[in-house]
This record gives sequence, C-alpha cells and structure tokens, in this order.
Amino acid sequence: MAAPLRIKRQLPFGPWLFAAPGLLVTGAFVLYPFVSTLANSFTDRRTLVPGHFVGLANFRELLHDEMFWTGLRNSVLYILGVVPALVVLPLLLALLVRKNIPGITFFRSVFYTPVVASIVVVGLIWVWLLDERGLVNSLLESVGIGRIGFLSDQWLLLLSAMAVTVWKGLGYYMIIYLAALANVPRELHEAAAVDGAGPVRRFLSVTVPAVRSTMVLVAALSSVAAFKVFSEVYLMAGPSGGPAGEDTTLVMLVQRTGTGLTGRVGYACALSVVVFAVTVVLMLLVLRADRREES
Repeated sequence: MAAPLRIKRQLPFGPWLFAAPGLLVTGAFVLYPFVSTLANSFTDRRTLVPGHFVGLANFRELLHDEMFWTGLRNSVLYILGVVPALVVLPLLLALLVRKNIPGITFFRSVFYTPVVASIVVVGLIWVWLLDERGLVNSLLESVGIGRIGFLSDQWLLLLSAMAVTVWKGLGYYMIIYLAALANVPRELHEAAAVDGAGPVRRFLSVTVPAVRSTMVLVAALSSVAAFKVFSEVYLMAGPSGGPAGEDTTLVMLVQRTGTGLTGRVGYACALSVVVFAVTVVLMLLVLRADRREES
C-alpha cells in the first residue's frame, strides 16, 4: 500500500518572501525618492538647511524664472529634433541590415557599437571633432568653407547635441525594429509585389502598418529620453549650458539648482516634479495618438 502523501501547509506570507527583495529595491530606489522629491517640492529646503513648508511658492517662482522657460524650450525643441529621426532612421537601418548577406554581421556590430559606448566617451569624441580646431573644422577650412562654431553658437550647439543623441540611439532602436520586422509575414510582401507594388510602395503599405505599434513604442521611449536629456548637452555645452546658458535643458537646470553647498533642494525638487508631469503627459499623448490611429 502506497504511503500517504504529506501535504505541507503553505505559510500565508510565503509569496511575499519571494517578492520582498524586489519590493525593497523598488521602495528604496524608486518609491522613496519619488515621495521625498514630491514632499520637498513644497519646502524651501537647502543642501545643509532643513526646509520649511512653503506651499506652492516654488511652483509660482517657476512661472517667473527665465531659465525655467529656456530649459523647457530647449527640452521641447530636443524632442522635435530627435524623435522623428529616431523613429524613421532606425527602421530604414533595420531594413538594410536584416538581409542575410556575407559580412552583414560586421555592419550590425558597427551600427550597435555606439549604444554600448559610454556617453562620456562619445560626448568627448564629438567635442574633439566639432571643436574650433577639431577635425571637422579643419576639413572645412581645407576646402575653403571656413570654420563653423558648432560649440559656440547657441542653435548649432543644440543641433550638434541632437546629432549625437540620434547617432548613439540608432543601434538601440534598430534592434527593436529588427525584432518587429522578423514577425512580418513574407507573404504580404510577395502579394504586394505580385500586385505591382515597388519597394517604396511595399514599405509604406506593408512594412509601416506591420510595425506601427513598434513605431509608437520607439516614439514614446525616445520622447521621454529626449525630454530628460542631460549628458550630451552637458558635455558639449559645459556646466553653464552654452553661451549665456541658452542651451540649458530642464534636467541640467535641476542639477545646477539642487547641487552644491548652497543648492536649493526644494526648488530643484519642484523642477523635477514638473519634468515628471510633462513626461507623463508625453506618454499619454503618444498612447492617445496610437489609439486614435487604431480606431
């Protein structure tokens, strides 16, 4: 006769023991900083001075802060300049490298290399290239065009930082598109070709609708990343944010305001709350546009 099975009683809090490490990390590094930032945004706290509750004073000050509006303008311009390029160019790049031809693995690795490179190294390389005495200006001068102030002109500096962001993000979003293109049935392209559709027509009628949800994902990710840009502009424009601080972004303004022995932590937290709110609005707008396109 078979021995009776022993059924062990499960502890009611047993599943929570498995979830505890992840919950602790999330609480310590995500939830607590978020709540602390939100609470400090209503105080006048400084780096070495405990703050007092001041209500909405920090947010009212934002409305009259010229640097806030400058940072908001630059962050919005960054989205307008970077997101369209990061939605379209990686898709074209993915279509180029998805074919199994000899040597294509090498080109895939080359295109993905900027993604794994440190942003500090990438930024310094581009600073050396675009400097007044850098390689690009030396080549321009050798052909008679003359030197261009890529890092001294307000708008050229911002455009140069956008170019670095696009260059570094191409490989990352290319991988996302490659995964999406692998799920597109080849029969759709063959049927379109039989109907007489050329490469451009097949791209617009077959490829784009098939990867539209992926394009929305890329738009959402790149929008959030572009709005929170810091390293590229900081490395190319310096801590001051370019000429007269005209290239300062919102995240750079948060860092500049809230650091140092006399940093205005409360005001920097208010800026951070605004960045978070705008980021959430961007995500909602992208999702709403996607749902409207589906309907």
